[in-house]
Formats: sequence, structure tokens, C-alpha cells
Amino acid sequence: MCNRITNLKFKITLVLFIAVLSVKPQRTIAQQIYSKAYGEKGNPALIYVHGGPRGNSTLFEGTTAAALSERGYYVIVYDRRGEGRSADPGAKLTFDEAGIDLNGLMKKYGLAKVSLLGHSFGGLVSTMFANTFPEKVERLILVGGLFSQQESYDHILNTSLKIATQKKDTAILKKISNIKSFDKRSAVYRKQTYEVASHNGFFKMPAPTEASKRVDKQYENSSFSKSNIRNDKAPLLFYENESRVNIDTKPILKDLLNKKIKLSAIYGLQDGVFSKKQLSDLKKITGSSNFYAIENCSHYPFVDQQGKFLNSVDEIMNK
Repeated sequence: MCNRITNLKFKITLVLFIAVLSVKPQRTIAQQIYSKAYGEKGNPALIYVHGGPRGNSTLFEGTTAAALSERGYYVIVYDRRGEGRSADPGAKLTFDEAGIDLNGLMKKYGLAKVSLLGHSFGGLVSTMFANTFPEKVERLILVGGLFSQQESYDHILNTSLKIATQKKDTAILKKISNIKSFDKRSAVYRKQTYEVASHNGFFKMPAPTEASKRVDKQYENSSFSKSNIRNDKAPLLFYENESRVNIDTKPILKDLLNKKIKLSAIYGLQDGVFSKKQLSDLKKITGSSNFYAIENCSHYPFVDQQGKFLNSVDEIMNK
């Protein structure tokens, strides 16, 4: 009798052990997301959504986050999962994943409703989030934010073609010809188009001022510059896992107004990513009083013209 009981216990223990081994470990939805808050909680909350994929918030954090908080805002910066300081080898880099992380960020800081500063690719991330969770977004402020990608790519390539033709730059002419043969929905098309834009200085301020030079130097000498981590695999992962690539969000932006989200835009007039027509189209959506165009300014208004950028945010938030 005793032996039978012992054998039964052994069999039960063995079954339980095998069952435990067969359970697959569950991956945490959001791994460690880098984030930091500036200013007093209780002040109007602003979340900065950085560019990419392959970006981070170090430039904004190292130059502007604290200065903006000193104007009476609760400013939160973060790096999306799989980008910058938020390392995660399992990241998918999709819009849905970015939405999960933004929701997690709001929960972490106890925020029910926020205003979003969407810069560059972060403009798309912010727009998609606001469209999915309109009850959580008070304002969407596009800061050089992407909104009609193919129009931007066409503008970059056509403008670069004219410049290369004038300069008789055969290497760039050949590169543009190759780019135009690529699938427009591919990572390589995007990457090489932006390489041509960078070659022509489309992201650079036309005439740096003493103030902009100080801001640049401040960043270069800071710990944030040393933390400028880039995940070269991020764009490839985005194009591999996300179906909504090369999109035009103008219809969504129009609908956000119907959802009672306040929409504003801050753009550099010399931002080589956008054509005059694109900026005009966006201005029609936001309304002229909510569109802030800054002279002698390219893709980074918060660096190129920091004072005007801060004043623009102030005016927008006080409306």
C-alpha cells in the first residue's frame, strides 16, 4: 500500500514537471522603454514623438525639452521600442506597437489626455495614434511631420534631379535613375531617396545663426549626443512588419478635426522634404491661423529656430 502511494506521488510530480516545461515563457509586451519627464506634473502635458524608424529623441531632449518645460509644460520624451535607447531585439516597429508604447507611457505618467509633438516620421506615428485613440489626444502638433510620403519622395527626387543635371553630377544622376526603378513601397527606395536629400543638404538650415550654432554646440557637447543610438535594422523591420507604408494621412488629419482634436503645424520654409504644394495643402487642413511657417529653417525647427519654435508652441497651447 505504501509503495503504491509513493509511486502515485512520483507520477503526479512527474506530470506536473513536464507540464511546467511545456509552458512557453510569455514575452513582455513593452520591454524597457526609455523615457524622461521635464517640468511639473499638473502642467499641460506634451509628449515628443521622434522621427525614424531608426531615430531617437536625443536631439530634442538635449536641446529643447527643458527649455519648453520652463514655459510651464510637463514635457515627456521617450524612444520608441527597438529604437534609440529602448533596445528590444523582438520589436516589430509597427504603428500598432508604437500605439501600445504611447498608451503605456501615458499610464506610467498618469496622463489621461495629452498634446503630441510629432516630428518627421513621428508625425505619422502621432497621427495614427490620434486617429485610433482620439479621446486621449487634446492637440496634435506636427513639427516637420510627414503626412504625404510619396509626394515628399517625388519632390526630393525631382528637385535633386534638377540640381544634379545643372551640376552635371553623373553619380547622383545614376543613383536617382536606380532609385526610380525600385519598388516605391520598399525600404531601399526610402533609404536611398533620403540619402540623395541629405547629399543636397535638404535637412540643413540655409543660413545658421549665432543662436542656432549655440544650440548645436550645446547638443554636441552633451551626454545626449553620446547617447545618439541608431538601430540600422529598424527601417527594415518596419517595412517587413507594417503594411501601412508610404501613406498619405491628409484624409486622416481632416477627420481628426471632426473628432474634436486641435490640429496645428510648425514647419521650416526651407525643409527640403516638402514641396510648396504640400505645405499649402496642409495649411488648408489646419487653417492658416494654426499653421506656423518659419523662415531660414529646415527639418528641425526646435534647433534651427528654437526661439520661434518655443513661441509657436506657446501660442498654440494657449489658444
